[in-house]
Amino acid sequence: MSQLPDLESLRLLVRVAELGSLGQAARAVGMAQPSATKRLGALERRVGLPLVVRTPRGSTLTNDGRVMVGWSVRLLEAADEFQASLAALREARVAQLRIAASMTVAETLLPGWLHQLRLREPDVRVGLTVVNSAEVARLLLVDESVDIGFVEGPSVPAGLEHRTVGHDELMVVVSPRHPWARRRRPLRASELAATRLVVREVGSGTRDTLEAALRDFDPVPAHLALGSNAAVKGAAVAGSAPAVLSRYAVQAELATRHLVAVPVEGLSLARTLRAVWPRGRRLTGAATALLQAIDPAAAPRRVRHDRPD
Repeated sequence: MSQLPDLESLRLLVRVAELGSLGQAARAVGMAQPSATKRLGALERRVGLPLVVRTPRGSTLTNDGRVMVGWSVRLLEAADEFQASLAALREARVAQLRIAASMTVAETLLPGWLHQLRLREPDVRVGLTVVNSAEVARLLLVDESVDIGFVEGPSVPAGLEHRTVGHDELMVVVSPRHPWARRRRPLRASELAATRLVVREVGSGTRDTLEAALRDFDPVPAHLALGSNAAVKGAAVAGSAPAVLSRYAVQAELATRHLVAVPVEGLSLARTLRAVWPRGRRLTGAATALLQAIDPAAAPRRVRHDRPD
């Protein structure tokens, strides 16, 4: 029993039927003419039938050849559909990483982490949602629409496992025109609590850290609560009121003297930056690769549960 002909030989035969020339058919399929001649001869021997009549004016198909072309077209269409479906299946299996990150982490640290991930895993496709820390927890626990999150609050929401990925501190910053910019002595915590500040919105890790630090001082209501680091910085630069933001968020403004840092004594504004994911849910391979890109020494098995620091 004859073996099935190979697809490339059938594709060449179909091109001969379409173009009426073996030379043109060879070029159409990216083959040298001598190779095309040998391939058609091998095809005829394999099927045991004459398929092409070669003349000085071109190449024409025999009756058997025309029948073969009809079958070949259907077979090649099915093969192309199979190949496309296989490619789509492979594409669907390419690692995807869905991240939700608090604003400070997303703006200042995550770009470098994702660059390291790209060096390790160039095929990983990343989707990033930038929200506050409270919303990161909701996307992980309620929507289940992300694989891993990054938060910056003083504690970890219930139901999440976490790993420390960095440390940060909040800074009190003012416009160079503000009286605090010329202070010779640090602020007292009670003075900060008695001042109407520009702060982030409720649910922000920055806001939560500040409120936790001042809870024993009965702080006055905020002057402004704004939904982004850029908006808070803009209000402080304009002189609206002192602001409290991550040191990462204000590095550029401090360097250019658009903002001035005001030290505070007797108050810790340090905080821990954490990667978080739902307790009991196994991290995806891409999420584990990201954690290892952030800290190459971190082993995937080293996880911690939501205990307060």
